[in-house]
Amino acid sequence: MHTALEERLIRPARNINGSLRLPGDKSISHRYGMLSAFAQGTSRFTNFSTGADCASTLACMSALGAIVERKEDGVIEVTGVGGKVQQPTGPLDCGNSGSTMRMISGLLAPQQGEFTLIGDASLSRRPMERIRKPLTAMGAKLMLTEGHAPITIHGAPLTALDYTTPVPSAQVKTCVLLAGLQTPGTTTVREAVRTRDHSELALRAFGANIERGLDYVSISGTQTLSAIEGAVPGDISSAAFFLCAAALFPGSQLLLDSLGLNPTRASLLDVLTSLGTQIAVLNLEEKHSELVGTVQVSAPAEGLGSTSVTGALAAQLIDELPVLAAIAPYTRGGIRIRDAKELRVKESDRIALVVQNLRTMGAEVEEFEDGMDVPGGQTLHGATIDSGGDHRIAMAFSVAALRAEGETLISGSESAAISFPEFFDLLDFIAER
Repeated sequence: MHTALEERLIRPARNINGSLRLPGDKSISHRYGMLSAFAQGTSRFTNFSTGADCASTLACMSALGAIVERKEDGVIEVTGVGGKVQQPTGPLDCGNSGSTMRMISGLLAPQQGEFTLIGDASLSRRPMERIRKPLTAMGAKLMLTEGHAPITIHGAPLTALDYTTPVPSAQVKTCVLLAGLQTPGTTTVREAVRTRDHSELALRAFGANIERGLDYVSISGTQTLSAIEGAVPGDISSAAFFLCAAALFPGSQLLLDSLGLNPTRASLLDVLTSLGTQIAVLNLEEKHSELVGTVQVSAPAEGLGSTSVTGALAAQLIDELPVLAAIAPYTRGGIRIRDAKELRVKESDRIALVVQNLRTMGAEVEEFEDGMDVPGGQTLHGATIDSGGDHRIAMAFSVAALRAEGETLISGSESAAISFPEFFDLLDFIAER
């Protein structure tokens, strides 16, 4: 069925000013939702992500027997299955969420029953061989459809595994750890490049015994998880769009309250600082092992400088690279991105779409298989942007549009709801025109 694309008109701004408290971190919400649904007892969360992807995780866990209740005050209560899921009555629909599909596969592989995981057209194009390989090595019976979803899992007892991930992926790491949680012995995941560690922190918060080293994480099975109560910190990947918007306007003043500042996710602050942005972190606290604080940001009077994002930094910033590329023409010296080939197998080919849309707005940009070079000192004009149904492309070019000459039309703007339904309203709130 063909669905008409929504469009959003973005007008240029004079400045960015204001204070925001952002919806809950998507990565943490996925993990809290999944683990609470698997644990014993009833967990209670405030500021749970409002995105459609996290709703997919909760819907899948509900289909597996968990009880999910949304209270009038926005609180989410989840009563878990105590480590034993129910057989669902139909396929588990993961929507557009690769996190849901990859992580839940590890949770289900050691369970009794047969489970089919499906997703939308975009998710059905994303690579799933990366989870099949370690799960099969543990003894799982998992069938893909030409390397993609739908996935069929025939639950079976597994054996512990020592696995080195060939591609940096927190989702693959989590998949293996969730299988290892239910498997006798010690399961270890080794990484050449350290990925975000929300799963390790969340598992520990729910009572699991986890051992961590510089390049590995081990979990011993079989363990039981217990319910928790907590506030989900604001999502720093969502904050990236507002941080980059504020960085574009000398004289800007933006305050982001109760923001998640996990060191494996906060590299964007270092990159923006290297560009000359003035950033201060206030009121830093630790909640369920996650760092939370208030971030104050203002742009340099002389404008942004230049930077290069490569190697391990590119892996850590994989979600933030589209918006960094989108503001690169407005820097003095440009931004160089390499070692980011993973961008090509996200919800869209993000390298191709970023390059296409920058050129549509009049920018010069050179495309590479694993990144791009975006020169600085450029002037962009308003244009019609093709989001490709990708939430991060839609939001990244909404930020670029704030400094463009003329109005910009974001085609497929509804895709922002996948991670951040409030995005456009909050952008309007801080944009002075």
